[in-house]
Amino acid sequence: MSSEPIIRCDSVGKAFQLYLHRNDQLKQVLFGLWKKFYQEHWVLHDIGFEVGKGEKVGIIGRNGAGKTTLLQILCGITRPTRGSFEVKGRIAPILALGSGFDGLLTGRENAMIGGAILGLKRKEVEKRLPAIAEFADIGPFFDQPMRLYSSGMVARVAFAICANADADILIVDEALSVGDEVFQAKCEAFIADFAKKGTILMVSHDLRFLGDLCDRVIWIDEGAVRETGAPDVVIPHYRDVVLAAA
Repeated sequence: MSSEPIIRCDSVGKAFQLYLHRNDQLKQVLFGLWKKFYQEHWVLHDIGFEVGKGEKVGIIGRNGAGKTTLLQILCGITRPTRGSFEVKGRIAPILALGSGFDGLLTGRENAMIGGAILGLKRKEVEKRLPAIAEFADIGPFFDQPMRLYSSGMVARVAFAICANADADILIVDEALSVGDEVFQAKCEAFIADFAKKGTILMVSHDLRFLGDLCDRVIWIDEGAVRETGAPDVVIPHYRDVVLAAA
């Protein structure tokens, strides 16, 4: 593992605009220079950390703590309200699996688009299509419209695309909670293999898996970093708090 930071967050904060009345959003567009017609709801507060090249870092926290929003910021899906961040290298974002697919297109066609979004050239994606189809393992459905797919089949194709993106960084948000046991085992095997050569930032409620995989764990509570350190230190502290609140 290198000490060179490949992911950096510096005082990152994120607020969403909440509109209490139906017309407030239109009023904000028309008169927002003079008055705010929304309330700010802060989901992240001054998040700061670095991830070294080759490091495996887990993020834990209860539902609604801000974990997914943080990953979306790092993947460029949404912008922070304040603070800054930097990511060096190609990212394979395994977030909401299949959320950007077009149901009228086939799995193969969506794989072409997904690969391009991840930064691969057309010829590179075409070369990887057999491997994507093999990893997804959905047989002839790979050439059928995705509106015919089950949610598990969609997840298989989405994960297969990311698994063949030649990424430097794997950013994962609860991907292992989707699909059957065979698919979950395949995902775990891929992540474990990727960990030997790449950098991983992963959100999961599977504390056992994070404990086995990660060099370090970051605990986010109510939008702020509560504790960071070795998995065998942070995870027991987190368990104690969760059990006490149950």
